[in-house]
Amino acid sequence: MELNFKSFGQGDPVVILHGLFGMLDNWQTIAKELAKNYSVFIVDQRNHGRSPHSEDFNYSIMAEDLREFLESQWIYKSHIIGHSMGGKTAMQFALDNPEMVDRLVVVDIGPDQNTGNHSAIYDALLQVPIDTIQSRKEAEALLATHISDFGIRQFLLKNLSRKKEGGYRWKMNLPVLHSKYEEILKSIHGDQAFEEPTLFIKGGRSNYLQETDLPQIQNLFSAAEMHTVADAGHWVHAEKPKELLALVQSFLA
Repeated sequence: MELNFKSFGQGDPVVILHGLFGMLDNWQTIAKELAKNYSVFIVDQRNHGRSPHSEDFNYSIMAEDLREFLESQWIYKSHIIGHSMGGKTAMQFALDNPEMVDRLVVVDIGPDQNTGNHSAIYDALLQVPIDTIQSRKEAEALLATHISDFGIRQFLLKNLSRKKEGGYRWKMNLPVLHSKYEEILKSIHGDQAFEEPTLFIKGGRSNYLQETDLPQIQNLFSAAEMHTVADAGHWVHAEKPKELLALVQSFLA
């Protein structure tokens, strides 16, 4: 599978993976800052953004997508950054291909199975009549009946794309993301611990990751450390980009 990507800068490679319902553009601001010192690749994972759609969707498959992408770019060792679902892909990749990862950064997610909390988002997206809506404004009004947070609505609406022949479509493969939601929630597994430096970044207001999780995380990521970004929710890179960037730059240096 040929994943869609953008690249910036020169230097040691850094690859960034977005989360569920996201796309590479979510990380472009961070990527351009890191590109002052690194070759940075932001990637659309399968069923997201402009990457191909597929019925096959789990973390082993997405980790293999990443391996194939890196090899297609002649990259055989790199820093990997992943947020949420992308963080789980990054963790699985590191466990499956430890020789290909220099340093690993995981943003606001752990390796264990998650409790699903996307019901309102799925309900909102699935009730939008994507084949008949006439405007972005109409789509936002429909989303607002389920999602009160303006920022989350704008994040989701980045997936709305106008078709050449008229009308709209979702860039993401919403039917598969919905049917495979249990796969997205599943835990990450590895036969051996990943021993290279690993940074877990927690949003202070987020419940996806807890500081007390670190000892258990270290069973799989033995050199893991954790830092909390105060007053940030789950989308740390969007809410506190400067603070997250400072942590990442210090860790990779």
